[in-house]
Amino acid sequence: MAAVSWKPALCQTAPDSQHPSSYSKVLSTGEQHDLTIKGTEDLSVSVTSAYEDDSRMAVSYNKTLAQDFVLLGFPGPQALQLSLFSLFLMMYVLTVGGNVAILVLVGTAPQLHTPMYFFLSNLSFLEIWYTTAVVPKALAVLLGRSQDIGFPSCLLQMYLVFSLGCTEYFLLAVMAYDRYLAVCYPLHYGAIMSSLLSLRLALGSWACGFLAIVAPTALVSSLSFCGPHAINHFFCDIAPWIALACTSTQAVEIVAFVIACVVILSSCLITLVSYVYIISTILRIPSASGRSKAFSTCSSHLTVVLLWYGSTIFLHVRTSIKDALDLSKAIHILNTVVTPVLNPFIYTLRNKEVRESLLRKWKGGKLPTV
Repeated sequence: MAAVSWKPALCQTAPDSQHPSSYSKVLSTGEQHDLTIKGTEDLSVSVTSAYEDDSRMAVSYNKTLAQDFVLLGFPGPQALQLSLFSLFLMMYVLTVGGNVAILVLVGTAPQLHTPMYFFLSNLSFLEIWYTTAVVPKALAVLLGRSQDIGFPSCLLQMYLVFSLGCTEYFLLAVMAYDRYLAVCYPLHYGAIMSSLLSLRLALGSWACGFLAIVAPTALVSSLSFCGPHAINHFFCDIAPWIALACTSTQAVEIVAFVIACVVILSSCLITLVSYVYIISTILRIPSASGRSKAFSTCSSHLTVVLLWYGSTIFLHVRTSIKDALDLSKAIHILNTVVTPVLNPFIYTLRNKEVRESLLRKWKGGKLPTV
């Protein structure tokens, strides 16, 4: 609000003759001009300040997107790098080849067109992409040719790895439920586990797995990174990545911890309860051959479950995901490189139906050896 000056009016030539000491409450033209300039300047400064704040936020966001990070991989002598490169490459070829063989076998063998092998083909498809999201970039890092990775690419890799990991938990739980129905309700299994229910359970596993990681990914994308952009890992794992942030990571850690607990504990509970009923049912079978046959339908899945849970529970269920980065790197090799290559062999060697179908295809020349 403009100030009012109490002084003789500048626009009058002389005071009133009858009131020689009268003064007029009039705002001078000069003061009006000064206030107009001052108000304009204040508004201009305010608008400019707001624009500069928005510009700084936009520049900061663009800088984050433009940032490149360096994957350190496994620091050490050249001989170690070449040895790990050969190991990773061999494991990757075996993983892709073995799981593709299972997909082809399940798709072409009519006797394997059952819910159990439908879930197995989903697991094989998942393992192919799970290891593909990690190993090719790790191979380039080990060769020292492509250690740089952009922020969007790093974010995408992190999302894919953890989404596929969550999906595997749900798929293994669904497969445990399937085995529970087959062993405990063999006469009603076909009616309960229909093709429609199998499809819904598989799609639900994929949807829940990919939705679970949306919140942590969004939180990581909002972090600001400063200082050295060197990630102490062979892929964009969340723990060593957020350790480089110069803003608070408490929200990311809490959300990641809660999601890990919910995903792991819920799937573990379903699997554990299913196998408690399975084992109790098998023990009540009077003949030894009957017990052996019933258990053989679950042994492959149980082995995969023990391998998967044993290698991943430590990685996710902990109070601070910044701790033990070197140890988590070693364990990630187990569940991203070693475990995916073991699954096809476990289901081939320990499953009679798969083994017989594979031998039949191999002898007929319809399925190449892997």
